[in-house]
Amino acid sequence: MSGIVGLLLAAGSASRFGSDKLHHALPHGVPIAIQSARQLRAELDTVIAVVRPGQDALADKLAAEKCQVVVCDDAAQGMGASLACAARVAGEQAGYLIALGDMPFIRRSTIAAVRDALARGAPLAAPYFRAKRGHPVGFSSAFRGAMLSLGGDEGAKRLLKDNESRIVKVPVGDPGVLRDIDRPEDLAPPAVV
Repeated sequence: MSGIVGLLLAAGSASRFGSDKLHHALPHGVPIAIQSARQLRAELDTVIAVVRPGQDALADKLAAEKCQVVVCDDAAQGMGASLACAARVAGEQAGYLIALGDMPFIRRSTIAAVRDALARGAPLAAPYFRAKRGHPVGFSSAFRGAMLSLGGDEGAKRLLKDNESRIVKVPVGDPGVLRDIDRPEDLAPPAVV
């Protein structure tokens, strides 16, 4: 068993965005998925990035960021299939930090806080911003079997729901944990509340 690895899910179809959102450049010129990968890689030694077949350009860019890239043949089935694929490739680890390729605004400090909660023995860990659970979510090795059995588009949501009482809540002042990019308008700066 090794340490805590990052599992970056970047195999979605981006149908609501209207174009390939993972390649879409943020204002500073870095594509969405690459920014997500950089934040994760800055806090974790190993990041496994899952892409769907035919995403060669994205795979090359993620590999250039020192991610281990995996093509998930079942990616069209949904996020659950992608997560199971990533967990299979990762093998037995102390923990798994699951991040989404379309969430580039998560702060490194948040990633580190969730990682550290796992390292201290949390069975599950998630960042909470204003009492709402966000990403990335951390799973201890005890959940690897459950991750391997995922399929379809369910992802880790069911595992979190079924084990809600076991989630270590990591309070963060990071609105990025709730900010995924589904449509072009999601890139606009959030309104100040």
